[in-house]
Amino acid sequence: MSDFKGRSFLTLMEYSPEEILELIDLADKFKKMKKENVPHNDQLRGKNIALIFEKTSTRTRCSFEVAANDLGMHTTYLSPSGSQIGKKESIEDTAKVLGRMFDGIEYRGFEQELVEKLARYAGVPVWNGLTNEYHPTQILADMMTIREHFGDLKGRKLVYMGDARYNMGNSLMIGCAKLGLNFTASAPKQYFPNKELRNKCARWAEESGSVLSFETNPFEAIKGADVVYTDVWVSMGEPDSIWEERIRDLTPYKVTTELMSKAKRDAIFMHCLPAFHDLNTKIGAQMGKKFNITDMEVTDDVFRDYSEVIFDEAENRMHTIKAVMAATLGYKD
Repeated sequence: MSDFKGRSFLTLMEYSPEEILELIDLADKFKKMKKENVPHNDQLRGKNIALIFEKTSTRTRCSFEVAANDLGMHTTYLSPSGSQIGKKESIEDTAKVLGRMFDGIEYRGFEQELVEKLARYAGVPVWNGLTNEYHPTQILADMMTIREHFGDLKGRKLVYMGDARYNMGNSLMIGCAKLGLNFTASAPKQYFPNKELRNKCARWAEESGSVLSFETNPFEAIKGADVVYTDVWVSMGEPDSIWEERIRDLTPYKVTTELMSKAKRDAIFMHCLPAFHDLNTKIGAQMGKKFNITDMEVTDDVFRDYSEVIFDEAENRMHTIKAVMAATLGYKD
């Protein structure tokens, strides 16, 4: 196994394809141990982890806390109001303080620059739980889930429907380019990933044999797809005024039964959650009433038809996050 000890996990760009696969392999091992009730808390017992959440979360927080507990570690949760990071105290000073108290730091928040600064000054591994630009732990879970379902990754076609400019579109494109999956973003042109990142990914794709494409017609994009992926259209922290624009622009890219029928017969649908597939949330009900809709990025029937895969994907967040923490804190496989 590669030497991951002491490294931060900020994006997949800093990790080779072989290293990414090693982390997924370690996650597979931890998942098996978890299912079989095999303890794996001997090597990291007593270490302390800081969890900084400037954006709240269900899956990310639970994944880090349960994974840390399974590894014998203690966690301290810092909510959006629970620290002075970037307010009364600079990122640099916060990082230096936390780095003296904790063995590792998770950050979930806004600009990528913030987690990069934490990693620069903390002196301990820093893990990106999500920023506006990247969501690398989610991609590990996604790739683990795809491999569990199909038995392989290389040569599979993943189609991302919707706004591909931010963390999920960016990170899926990077993951696919590195691991040899063909990646298609399907959206209006203004919702494609930025040109600089596309050029970087094109170089990795050339090495892995991946094909990257960008298609405005969703029915063309989905042809031959093994995996159809989407995410919510409005990110956390964006103003309500964005909803109308996104619903107007992205409704043609909603994943429906008709659209899924154009993918491969054994294709799967994936979603990183939460999903607006019905109106059974406070925000969903508000948007449904305001815009006279019953769903957004995916219809309820598609979501429920593929729910087993989606919730496997959600569970795998914990196993892959465990692998990242363990590897970068010196766990010996």
